[in-house]
Amino acid sequence: MAQVSAASPGKVPRTARGRETLRKLLDAAAAEFGERGFHEASISGITRRAGTALGSFYTYFDSKDAIFTALVRDMSARVATTAAAAVSEGSIGLTREREALEGFLRFAREHKEIYRIIDEAEFADPVSYRAHYEGTATRIAARLAEGAAAGALRDGAQDVRAWAIMGMNVFLGLRFGVWDTSRPVEEIAEIAADLLGRGLARDQAAIS
Repeated sequence: MAQVSAASPGKVPRTARGRETLRKLLDAAAAEFGERGFHEASISGITRRAGTALGSFYTYFDSKDAIFTALVRDMSARVATTAAAAVSEGSIGLTREREALEGFLRFAREHKEIYRIIDEAEFADPVSYRAHYEGTATRIAARLAEGAAAGALRDGAQDVRAWAIMGMNVFLGLRFGVWDTSRPVEEIAEIAADLLGRGLARDQAAIS
């Protein structure tokens, strides 16, 4: 579980109550960093939001930097879990990508703070920042490879395609998950899937 491995080394909770406290701290950190940013956020602000004593923080984390790193990795894991859960059993190819995007858009709408947190990680924790995007691209490339093996997608440089798809998804999440939530996620994902499946070139058969 992401929240268990999120604690600082040697501080993994061993009880259900401890895991619950750790989860509260991570959720509070998401709100604190999301609203105030890395530099303005404080440990006291996190514990106040979590409703826990200051000592509870140091039971699981060594510093503000440590909980920020834990939060970036936790949110990255939750994005992966959410996208996987949105994929229906047996779906493959473009259908799978559409469903995964729908899941991500819903996550972005519910956790708008992820964009500020991940963006700040580029400077506050570049290792976790890079790991987040590389991990996401690796999962997309694996899905594409499976789709190609099943005959649902073209074979080719799936790593390059994965980064292109991820870039599209990130900005769709920003535009239609954070800035504007008025359009149904199903509509956005369907348009994106159509773009992936048909590209932008005009249908030559229709022209001639």
